[in-house]
Amino acid sequence: MNGAMLRTRLISALGGLAGALAILLAGGAVQPAAAQNVIVMVNGDPITSFDIEQRQKFATLVTRKTPSRQEVIEELIDERIKIQAGRRFRLDIGDSDVDTSYADMAKRMRMTPEQLTATLAHGGVTPGTLKSRIRADITWQQLVRGKFQSSFQFRDKDILAAAEAKRKDDQPISDKIAATEYVLRPILFVASKGGEGAETRRREAEALRARFESCDSGLPFARQLRDVAVREQIVKNSTDLAPALRDLLDKTGVGRLTSPESTPNGIEMFALCAKREIKVDAPALKEVRQEMFAEKFQAHSKKYLQELRRAAMIERR
Repeated sequence: MNGAMLRTRLISALGGLAGALAILLAGGAVQPAAAQNVIVMVNGDPITSFDIEQRQKFATLVTRKTPSRQEVIEELIDERIKIQAGRRFRLDIGDSDVDTSYADMAKRMRMTPEQLTATLAHGGVTPGTLKSRIRADITWQQLVRGKFQSSFQFRDKDILAAAEAKRKDDQPISDKIAATEYVLRPILFVASKGGEGAETRRREAEALRARFESCDSGLPFARQLRDVAVREQIVKNSTDLAPALRDLLDKTGVGRLTSPESTPNGIEMFALCAKREIKVDAPALKEVRQEMFAEKFQAHSKKYLQELRRAAMIERR
């Protein structure tokens, strides 16, 4: 599952958040976690009364319903177990990945990350509460996908058969459609949020963009620049991209850079290293494939989490 799909799932999981935030009453400042009592220990990792209180407030904000204390405790236990399992497989998700997902959520709600943080604060919720959930979700997605990778490979004929079974008319289902595949390399000019440093980095990014003529020569040059990260290759196809982003990439020549954009970690651009025409699943087949993946993922996720919980040392106080 690529980053964009993952972030979309996280947004969906918090579906009522935008509406709930809009009706918050002002003035409910977040209180410091003064006397935090440890309520549960999960393999030596504590869950405090403050953690539980925060998660209850957040759940109320999202769903407009207050979950029971026990429901929240069980959810937090699951999250601790997921993160601990990820660490055993060296899937320790970095703060930058969490911050990027947090910023994407804010953007989807037409907010800046700072505005989302302030709005959460009015509901008595710290940003760390949401970020903790994001970290657990990202970790678990990667862990389950990696551990059960082979079971997520579906044969084309099985997908087509499933799509045919769902068909409600007599129109034949196309199996493949034309699309464009883009091979991208993200380039990040690291900068702190706001301030003069970000503007300086933007000018440096524009200078690189002006002289960047190919990935073969441009990427090694970018790696030599101060506080510049050239990230791993990303492959996207046009059917997975928003129209605006598709247009942007189509207007960017192969071997050139997209316009600089501000992110929580600095100024980012994408080098378009290759572009080619391919065949991908038709929309009906793509939908069926996603449904099959989700069903298989949920089955593995539930069973694996149960196994981890049985093996965990959970001490309730």
